[in-house]
Amino acid sequence: MEHLLRRAIRGQDDHLLDLGCGDGTWLLRALQAHGGVTAVGVDVSGEGFDRVLSEAAQLGLEDRLELHRQDVAEYRSTRKADLVLSVGAAYAFGGLLPTLNAAREHLAEDGMLLLGDCFWEREPDAAVRAELEDGPQKYADLPTTVAQVVADGWTPVYGYISTIAEWDEYEWCWTGTLAQWALDNPEHPDSELALQMSAAHRTSWLGGYRGILGFVVLLLRRTPGGNGHHHGQLITSGS
Repeated sequence: MEHLLRRAIRGQDDHLLDLGCGDGTWLLRALQAHGGVTAVGVDVSGEGFDRVLSEAAQLGLEDRLELHRQDVAEYRSTRKADLVLSVGAAYAFGGLLPTLNAAREHLAEDGMLLLGDCFWEREPDAAVRAELEDGPQKYADLPTTVAQVVADGWTPVYGYISTIAEWDEYEWCWTGTLAQWALDNPEHPDSELALQMSAAHRTSWLGGYRGILGFVVLLLRRTPGGNGHHHGQLITSGS
């Protein structure tokens, strides 16, 4: 993520907006690495905000970072952003294209969008597809995913595809942290549920979508000449 941010932040006083920022850690790292940058993060959970804000205060960066606990789809910015980030949050907007539309609303005219979303590395079987596409969000293969973004009026200027090792690291950490907490707190009323959730997720990953679901982060700029919907025929290629 660090090297993506280095490419995406072009000015010393850029303003960043992260839609679905998690606890805000990436924004804090960006502020540390780039002198006059300011940042706003929005996330519905707000978990970890206090810790990150107190870390920002210790570093003397508290006046450059705002974190809002809010539904990203309802957030309205008061200032256009030079860089909008939305990494793994498309479900909150109802899919890829609504995410692009939302980002466009917040973005300065020559701004950049760092968009992260899933795609099918390989065609999933029906059960895996049903499990992972049970909401409004549907995935496509990588060429089709990129074609959809391009048809919506964006030009990719860089991209990064997570390696299987990075996926594995993420999943082992996610399931392992939950399991560790459950084992460390056997008396807690949620302990058994946490252990069950960890096991169910691990099974669904290892026995289901591992090596089939991929993750790509695209660095995008607006294509000159409008939002490009006249390229619509591109969308039909692939799935």
